This record gives sequence, structure tokens and C-alpha cells, in this order.
Amino acid sequence: MLKNHLRRDLQWLKRQARKDRRITVTLLAGVLAAWVRQLPPVDEGVHPPVLAALSLALLMASGAGWLVAAYFVSRSLRARREPAEELRWIARINRGKEWAFCSLSAYVAWHLLQFVTALLLTS
Repeated sequence: MLKNHLRRDLQWLKRQARKDRRITVTLLAGVLAAWVRQLPPVDEGVHPPVLAALSLALLMASGAGWLVAAYFVSRSLRARREPAEELRWIARINRGKEWAFCSLSAYVAWHLLQFVTALLLTS
């Protein structure tokens, strides 16, 4: 009876991991598209050095998070057969999803910084 419960739980975890992988891939594609669309040209206006450094740090953080998430998702393309390997596969997908959300949050922080900077420089 215990094996049936464990098998059922593992099947549920695998279904959830497949959903999480789809969410992660969609999120990574959205963040990449947003960066390509929103990234300003380098010579657009003169910003104080502190704001430029903060903007660059957020850009680097988002890029690093995106790369780590893409690494974890790419490592989870093949499903494993043994239960221990399947649990590692599920864990990789969860870590990839967490890093994708970190990348998204760095993008949102960068976008907010650009908005506040534009408000302060125009007033």
C-alpha cells in the first residue's frame, strides 16, 4: 500500500514538474523578448554614474538569472527512469523556475528604476 501512495505522489510531482517547465520556458521567452524590446541604446541620454551602475547591475543580475534558469531547463529535457533520478529531474525544474522568476524580478526592478529616473530627470 505504501508503494502505491509513493508511486501516486511521484506521478503527481512529475505532472507538476512538466507544468512548471512550461511556465519556466514561457517566462524565459517573455523576459528575453522584454529585454530585446526595452533595452535602450547605449548613448541615450546622460545618467548619473550611480544610476548607470545600478542599471548595469540589474541588467547583469537578470541576465545571470536567465542563463542559470536556461541551464536548469536544458538539463531537464530528458526524463529519467529511476525514482531518484526523477526526483533530481523535478528538483532541477523547480530551481529553473525559481531562477526564471529571479530574472523577471531583476527586469522589473530595472524597468522601475528607468521609470523613476525619467520622472526625476524631467522634473
